[in-house]
Order: sequence, then C-alpha cells, then structure tokens
Amino acid sequence: MSALEAALAGVSASRLAELTGMLVSTASPTGREGALAVQIAETLDAAGAQAHEQWLDATAANAWGTLGSSRRGSSLLLYSPIDTITSGDAAEDRALVTSPLRPAMEPTLGTEHGWLVGLGAHNPKGHAACVLMAIEALAAAGADLPGRIIAGFGCLGMPVNRRAPDLLDGHGAGCAALIGAVRPDAAVIAKSGWSVSWNEVGLAWFTVRVAGTHTYVGSRHLLAYRNAIADAAALILEVETWIDEWAETRTDEFNRPQGIVASVNGGEARATAFTADACEFTVDLRLPPGTDAGTAERTLTGRIDHWSAATGASATVTRTLAVGGTCTDPSEPIVRAAIAAWEAETGRPHQPPRGLSGATDANILRHNGVPTARIGLPKVAAPGVDVDFQYGMNAVDPDDQVALSRHLIRTTFEYLGGAG
Repeated sequence: MSALEAALAGVSASRLAELTGMLVSTASPTGREGALAVQIAETLDAAGAQAHEQWLDATAANAWGTLGSSRRGSSLLLYSPIDTITSGDAAEDRALVTSPLRPAMEPTLGTEHGWLVGLGAHNPKGHAACVLMAIEALAAAGADLPGRIIAGFGCLGMPVNRRAPDLLDGHGAGCAALIGAVRPDAAVIAKSGWSVSWNEVGLAWFTVRVAGTHTYVGSRHLLAYRNAIADAAALILEVETWIDEWAETRTDEFNRPQGIVASVNGGEARATAFTADACEFTVDLRLPPGTDAGTAERTLTGRIDHWSAATGASATVTRTLAVGGTCTDPSEPIVRAAIAAWEAETGRPHQPPRGLSGATDANILRHNGVPTARIGLPKVAAPGVDVDFQYGMNAVDPDDQVALSRHLIRTTFEYLGGAG
C-alpha cells in the first residue's frame, strides 16, 4: 500500500464525527475563539504535528501545526477558519435570529436526517474537522512528503465587526496574523462549495446617513417636518432595487456580486413621540476582482445623490471597510493540484462554480501573496427537508466530510509531489 493509499484509508467517518463534536461543543463566536484554539492545538499535538497557538488578544487565538520540513520542497497550508457569526447564546444572538434558538444553532452536536447538526457544524467547523482529519491521516500513514504541511485554523474570519468594545474585528484578521507566522508557499482554504474555485469577490461596507428634523408629534403640523426614518425607508428600497443592477453589470465568468441593506438605526423606542434628526443604515456591497472599493463608493454615492436631488432628501455615504476581491492564476500548481485531486476523488471532469458572491479568508491569503485554491463541503439536501441559510450553516453530511478530507489529502500529494 502506498503512502497516499494509506492516508486515504485512514479517513474515518466516526473520527470525523468526534472531531466535529469537539469543535461544535466549544462556542467560538468571532473574537472569542481562544478556548477552541487550545483544544485544536492539543489535537494536533496528539496526532504528531508540531502544534502552536497564536494569541491575538486575551480571547482570540489561532492554532496551527506542521508535518515535515521546510528545508526541502514547498510548504502547503490547509486552512479553515473556526469562528461563527452567532454565539449560541439567545440573548446575544437575538438581533440576528429569533428566540428560542433552534437546536441546530446551539453548541451541542446532534443528528437529524442522518446529518451532524450543531452551531457551525457545516460552516466553518465541519470544514475544520476535515483539515484535522487530513492531518491525522497523513501523520498516521507516515507520509514523508518533500515539503512542509501546515494545518491552520484561524480566528476572526467572519465578516463581522466587534460584538463588544474589548473584542477584535473579524474580516480575516486571524488569517493575516497566521500567514505572518507560517509563510506558506500555497494554500487550500476549506470553505463551502464542492468544486475548486480560484476567483472570489471582496466586500465593501458603507454607512448611509439620512438627515431629518428633530421634532415632536404634537408639532408636526406647526413646525418644519422631515422624518429621517421615512426618507431612509424610501432610500433603502431604492438601494435594494439598485443592488440588482449592480449585480447584473458586475457579473463575470465566475461571480455575481450581490449586496444587502443589513441594519437600520434611528430614533428611540422609549421616545416614540419624537423624531430623530438622522437615521442610518448599512450596506454590504460585494466587489468582483478588478473592481475597487472606490469605484463601488462612487457608484453607490452617485445613485443616492440622484435620488436625494429628486426627492429633496439629504443623505451622505461613508465607507467603513474594504477587502478587495482576488484571483489566483488557474495555471498555478496549487489550483492544478486541487482540480486533479477533485477529479481523482469524484471520477468526473471538474467544472468551476459560477455565480459566486461569498467572500472568505481566501482574499486575505491572496492579498498576502499566497496562491490559493478553495474547496469545501456542499450544503446538505434531502427531499422534503427545508434547508434555509441557518440550517445550511449548521448541518453537515458525514459522507461529504469523508470526501473533502480525502480531497485535501490528494491535493497535498499532488502539490508537494509525493509518490502515490
């Protein structure tokens, strides 16, 4: 039996369930991943990898481990983020989801429809389990590859800003710190989607401030009156309609960049008799590679200025964040290796995904000069089962995890040039 065959044979659905349970049972919302990073480092150490923790502050940490030597051959990073958008605490999560939380959104692993279910069981923790499984199988097989294999698990990966003043923001901050520590020659990021991609949108965040007058309901008919909330509501509908145009005009071969109005802030529920002098809402606009945030800002601002002139309202746009979209040349060895591995695992010709609008830490890797391929788990599906966004994030098919783990192993051999 070759080293590759031995490593592939070492992938176990039962072990993947154990790893997924360990990852899910420790809540790790963005900025509070430290406890889970410690457990991951212990798991890597037990597998025979050289394990490390990398703390960014008192609560946020990365974990990583290595097999092989950097003194011969290239280095390959198998990467997965480990943070979730929600925390599993209903009081904290109520702004995003209804209460009580569904079982799939709690940090406890269960089973439904033959799937593993729990907070982050699909994204990102089902992927992190596959990276751990691949490293364990490679180590157990004694795969002496000409290069260094790095298993990296990043904090602060989700596109969210700090949930508390003492916590760091997300947007790939953990991934950026990890790159500085391990400096890989290439990377595979394990994120949703069962095909290899090398082209990804970025994102820009904006705050739109709509001005109005501060007044009292009893004086509406007596004083100057311009309700910022009413104007903001009309402008939100205008922006939501315009986003469809943005997606249409910016669609390329691989991406269909979307946008969304995500939050509204204006007035006080405790002072319902009074209007505020401003209402703000936020916009996430996705950026295909080649479109910078400045272009997006000018386009959005132009549309809002046109609306303001037509309605007599007053609105301003402020950009608060930008992460550009990126592309790895498909001729890069890591992309070719990942495609070859996919075809070997599935027995089918590979077709890249189309119509993408999700942004991941792949952009952080590429912006730091690391050629990167993306491959991940498909969303669960079964006749008669309604899989909405939240359920899709928190349910994973064990068979899919086996396939992804095997793919990561095959990619490692393909890229580092190990004998099969």
